[in-house]
Amino acid sequence: MKFTVNVECSPEEARRFMGLPDVTPINEALVSEMGKRMESNLAMMSPETMMSSWMSVGTQAQDAFVKLMTSAAGGAMGGASREKP
Repeated sequence: MKFTVNVECSPEEARRFMGLPDVTPINEALVSEMGKRMESNLAMMSPETMMSSWMSVGTQAQDAFVKLMTSAAGGAMGGASREKP
C-alpha cells in the first residue's frame, strides 16, 4: 500500500517543526559585510589602476616567455653544434 500526505506550511514553520536553528540574522550580516567589502574594493579599483596592473603582468609574462624561447633556442643550437664533429 502506498499513500501520499501533502502538508502546506511556510519554510519558517517547517524549520521550527524539524528543530533547525534560525540562521537568518547570521546570513543577513554576512551578506551585508560582503556587499560592503565589494563596494570598497570596486571603489579602489579605477580603470587606470586595473589597466596598469594588467599591463605590468602582461609585460612580465612576455619577458619571461622571450627568455624561455631564447634559452631554448640557444640550447638547441649548442646541442646541434656539439653533435656534429
